[in-house]
Amino acid sequence: MDNPILTQIGTVFIPVSNIEKARDWYCDILGLKTDGEILFGHLYVIPTEGTGIVLDSKIYSEEKIFKIPAFNLDTKNIEEAFHFMSNKGVNLITEIQHNHYFNFKDPDGNILMICEC
Repeated sequence: MDNPILTQIGTVFIPVSNIEKARDWYCDILGLKTDGEILFGHLYVIPTEGTGIVLDSKIYSEEKIFKIPAFNLDTKNIEEAFHFMSNKGVNLITEIQHNHYFNFKDPDGNILMICEC
């Protein structure tokens, strides 16, 4: 029997405390419109290419926030991305590491990463 499990990640769920505020923040840093529907009062699907990102306020608790990056957002220019996020007032928790990536926090304290691809 062939393995029915695909070697790809479908969706990453991010725990957020306030779905509307999280939607607005994530859409702002990604340059997306905030006109998508909030599903079931607690889910927002960020329109991404490739792996999906879903903000979920139902799963949120301080114990469940990402204490290390569970995934990374890609960029073609790490320096530009770092300055862009800095100018947005994002909580940058590292400088650019190895000329390749940096970490930051979302408003709920989830640690995320941007990495040059």
